[in-house]
Amino acid sequence: MANPPVIIWKDEVERLLRYRELIPRLEVALGKFSWRDSAELIQPVRTTVPLQKHDGFMGLMPAYMENDGVLSTKFVCFYKREDGSTLPATQATVVLLDPEYGNVKAVMDGEVITDMRTAAVSAISAKLLMRPGAEVLAILGTGRQALSHYNVFMEMFSFKEVRVWSHTKERAERFRDSLEEAVRGADVIVTVTRCTEPVLFGQWVKAGAHVAAVGACRPNWRELDDVLMKEAVVYADSREGAMAESGDIILSGVKVFAELGDVINGTKPAHREKTTVFKSLGMGVQDAVSAKLVFDQWKARHSQL
Repeated sequence: MANPPVIIWKDEVERLLRYRELIPRLEVALGKFSWRDSAELIQPVRTTVPLQKHDGFMGLMPAYMENDGVLSTKFVCFYKREDGSTLPATQATVVLLDPEYGNVKAVMDGEVITDMRTAAVSAISAKLLMRPGAEVLAILGTGRQALSHYNVFMEMFSFKEVRVWSHTKERAERFRDSLEEAVRGADVIVTVTRCTEPVLFGQWVKAGAHVAAVGACRPNWRELDDVLMKEAVVYADSREGAMAESGDIILSGVKVFAELGDVINGTKPAHREKTTVFKSLGMGVQDAVSAKLVFDQWKARHSQL
């Protein structure tokens, strides 16, 4: 008979998950996903259920890695919140199952997993696509994702200057002026905002800059304008996910040049000399490898007790 599932709370996930162990696993997973080998990995596009009364959605993100024996899904609720709201913009739980017996092995807090794996994949995009010698990083947003991106970018790279901008209820003129000032001349720009209309404009972006666009995860939400999208070489974590969910891609009418996994696999080039946009939607396989790492670390720690 199967053991009852392990419950791993947020504090423990924070202690167990480390970027130095997570990033190599995510690079392997991104590469496997882009090979589209169903004998290796099965991951459908995220299913969403509208929560109309609460201006939100529930997403279901399953993944099965057959050769690795990993079966998981994430339940995530995300909302369009007003500025100043004390309610969370996202809540997530990851469930790890035994693929042979079908029982739940672990239930764990998904907030830390989501924050860290998202930031780690953005950092992988920068590793692959930003120009050598990049010195200035700009982060648009000040929530949890902004902090996780700051942490991993500081761990992986040696920027000389970091600029952080947040959306406040200031006058529209000052809003645009401060944002433009934050991104002008930046080599790498990370957008992790709650905005549903473009806040980053191509005329402000330095030629050859790399943009990691993390917010705007619905077909009618945007962070980037048409000028930027059409001038850049566009990469994504999942081509199908981007075409189904990314307003920046759908509404601008641009094509996804490649997935990060294609670059990792060597089947598509990294255009470091050009302006690049990485559109991040998040994938179930990213949660799966993160959850397995947390669970393996939990087992190793508790076996020593």
